Amino acid sequence: MVKTIVYIKKDKVKENGECPLYLKVTYNRKSITLATGKYISEERWKQTDNLRRILRQDKEKVLKEYLDLLELKIEKIANHLERHQEKLTIEEFKLKILGKEIEEVKPSILDIIQIHNTHFAKLVNIGERSSASLQKYQRVKELVRIFNVKTFGTENVLLDKINNAYIYNLESYLKFESEYKGKLGIKNNSLVKYFKNLKTICNYAVKMEIIEKNPFNSYSGKIKVTDATFLTQEELERIENKTFSVDRLERVKDIFLFSCYTGYAPVDALQLTRKNIIQDGDKNLWIKTNRQKTGTKANVPILPPVLKILSKYQFEGEALLPKISNQKMNAYLKEIAYIIGLDKNLTWYVARHTFATTVTLGNGIKIENVSAMLGHTTIRQTQHYAKVLDQSVGLDMQKLSEKFLHQ
Repeated sequence: MVKTIVYIKKDKVKENGECPLYLKVTYNRKSITLATGKYISEERWKQTDNLRRILRQDKEKVLKEYLDLLELKIEKIANHLERHQEKLTIEEFKLKILGKEIEEVKPSILDIIQIHNTHFAKLVNIGERSSASLQKYQRVKELVRIFNVKTFGTENVLLDKINNAYIYNLESYLKFESEYKGKLGIKNNSLVKYFKNLKTICNYAVKMEIIEKNPFNSYSGKIKVTDATFLTQEELERIENKTFSVDRLERVKDIFLFSCYTGYAPVDALQLTRKNIIQDGDKNLWIKTNRQKTGTKANVPILPPVLKILSKYQFEGEALLPKISNQKMNAYLKEIAYIIGLDKNLTWYVARHTFATTVTLGNGIKIENVSAMLGHTTIRQTQHYAKVLDQSVGLDMQKLSEKFLHQ
C-alpha cells in the first residue's frame, strides 16, 4: 500500500559537498517527494551503501535513526488509514506525514453541476426524465465554465465564492457577451430558465447535504410573459386540407396536427407507441402516458383527426408516429407555412398552444381538464392560455361588432 525510497539530490549539492536527502513516497499508486531537511555527501552515501552498512560516525547513526523513524511514521499512517478504511488523496497523505491539518475539500460550482447532471443522466436512462432536459443542464455547465475562465482565469470557482456579485456578473455576461451559433447574448426568458436550472441543481446539492444553502435563491429574474402563438380554427383547417406531394412535408404535417389535437410536446409525442393507447369502458380510445419533463400523468382522448393520422402509420412499427428530429421538424414547418401562405412562425409549440386554446378552451373544455391533459403541475401554467384566448375572443368580437355597424 505504501513504499518509501530515500535518495539524494546531486543537483542541489551545497558548498561543503553535502547533498539534500529526499523521500519518494508511493501511496495507492500515486507518488510524492518530501524534503527531509537532512544532508550527506555523495561520497559517504555511496560508501555506506545508502546508510545500509554498519555505521561508524555518530552523525550518520543519528541520520539513519531519523530516517528510520520517518519511514516508520509513514507506515503507521498508512496502516491506520487501511484499518479504518479511510481514503486520502496523495496530497492529503502528504499533509498527514507533515503533521498538518487536512482542510475540508470544498466543491466548485462545476463539481456541483456535474454531480447533479450525472444523477439526472441516470434518470434519463430509465425514462424518468427527458434527454432534452439533460442537454439544457449540460448547456448550463458549459456556460458557467466559459464565464469562470473568462472572468477568473480558472474553471474551478468554489461554491462558497458564489455570492450576489458572482450571480449578477454571470447574468450580465450571459445577457450581453455570451456567444452561441453566431448569436451574441441570451434573451431574457432563456436566461431566467438557465438560472432556474442552476437553482434546481443547487437544491439537489442541498438535499444531498453537499452544501448547506442555495446561493442562487437570491436571483430574482422573472420570465416575461408573451402571447403564445397559436392557430385559429380557420388556419388549422387550411393545414389539414392541404395535401403535400413531398412525403417528408406530409409526414411533418401529420405530426404537427397530431400535436395540435393532443397537446403533446415533441419529446413526448415521438416516444408514443401502441402500448400507450387504451380503451375505456365506453369503448373510447385514449393516449395514456407520463410527461417526461414533469413526470405527471397526461391522459388525452383520441379525437377523430388523431385517429385518422394514426391509421396512416399503423403498419410502420410500434411507434405511433414517424421519427424526425425537432430541428428538422421546425425547418419543415416553416416550409409548410410558406407554401400555404400562413404568416406565422410554425414550431412544435405552436401546436401545443393550439391544442390549449383553439381545440380545447375555445370549445368550452374546463381549464382544469385542459391542465391535466397538458401535464401541467399547477393550474397557473394553463391560465396563460386562457388569457391568450380572451384576447383572441376580443378580436373576433370586434370583427363581429364591425359587421353589425355596417348592416
